[in-house]
Amino acid sequence: MTTGTTQTNPSGPSPTARRLARALTADLMATPRTDPIAERILDAALAQFCATGLTRSTMDDVARRAGLARVTIYRRFENKNALIEAVLLRECRRCLTALEETVGGVPRIEQRIVEGFTFALRYAREHPLIGGLLRLEPQVILPFMTVRAELATAIIRGFLAMHLGRARGTGELDQADIEPIAELMARITTSFLLSPASCIPCETDEEMRAFARRYLVPLINRR
Repeated sequence: MTTGTTQTNPSGPSPTARRLARALTADLMATPRTDPIAERILDAALAQFCATGLTRSTMDDVARRAGLARVTIYRRFENKNALIEAVLLRECRRCLTALEETVGGVPRIEQRIVEGFTFALRYAREHPLIGGLLRLEPQVILPFMTVRAELATAIIRGFLAMHLGRARGTGELDQADIEPIAELMARITTSFLLSPASCIPCETDEEMRAFARRYLVPLINRR
């Protein structure tokens, strides 16, 4: 049972991260094939982390809440950090699924960018784990959303690139460098989540929409 930390690749996402990001993005709306025991553990971990925070939660706490033996937890998650990452990754997927449902019927790519940014930022801020821990235990959760967020960043970028690619395919935009634009959008959104204090008002939905119209929409080139 190791307690080591995951090493990040400073030159960009690893091949494994890119492969998993493509797979998860492509399968976003499909019903995922899951391990029922792993899902039970993740449900218990999410409830535990929301109830007592990351610092005070232990693997034993999660095992008791899940009604499983401690060894069962470790068979699927080698340590607490791995469990935290798995919970955050699943919540990221849930957010993107909800985001897809929100913007799927919006007709124009500019509107999808505006409404998508507004939904995603509000969703994350109000999420009991992500938003809650950023307020209560920022020093604990920040590493999982910054230096250790390689896979989540790749998935979000892949999701945005998928939508931009669809828009290019239908002639809505003429833009070759879709992935860099998607990454810029992902990083800007994450920055507002992690550091909300800014000279740019971005607290209410209307302020978020105004920001997206002025600064995010111009990132795409129209025909």
